Amino acid sequence: MSRYLGSITKKSRRYGFSLLENENEFSSGKKRRYAPGQHGNKKIKLSGYGEQLQEKQKMMYLYGLNDRQFRRLFKVAKLMKGALTLNLFITLESRLDNLVFRMGFAPTRRAARQLVNHGHVLVNGKRIDIPSILLKLGDTVEIVEKSKKLPVVEAGATNGTYAFVDSDLKTKKGKYTRYPERHELPADINESYVVEWYNRLA
Repeated sequence: MSRYLGSITKKSRRYGFSLLENENEFSSGKKRRYAPGQHGNKKIKLSGYGEQLQEKQKMMYLYGLNDRQFRRLFKVAKLMKGALTLNLFITLESRLDNLVFRMGFAPTRRAARQLVNHGHVLVNGKRIDIPSILLKLGDTVEIVEKSKKLPVVEAGATNGTYAFVDSDLKTKKGKYTRYPERHELPADINESYVVEWYNRLA
């Protein structure tokens, strides 16, 4: 399964929550929160299997991953100490593209991924072009000097920043200072269902 590259708005409407985490998909002219199509506003009761699958897909689309990538990160989370449900979120949040987004250097994760792919990001002073690498606490992230005025980089400042990263929006430099806590992450995902889904496949 390849990474989804289609309309984020359609997926947000289908699942009823903002995959961009800023509600822009439901702004003026796009306020419908039900799935696209003639019968999209009809609620369908899902089976336990269906609920697990839906939550897994929501998490995949939120972080912009394909199933193979998600399975790999789930295995990483299982090796960590502590609650697997939170560790899965921590692993996803530790990806370089996600941290570029969280630090306010890109308006979306998709844009952050492009910045990394095109060589606009430094990690600990070295240019890195692999969005999927997992950063450690204390790692620094910086937009290369010649790229700091790119419109996509400046647009990222509208997201604000998060307490688990130390970010300077003027210099476009940041540091991964601590792991996120659950209340700082999207509330509209039941990660326990995601864990149940992958444990069932194990």
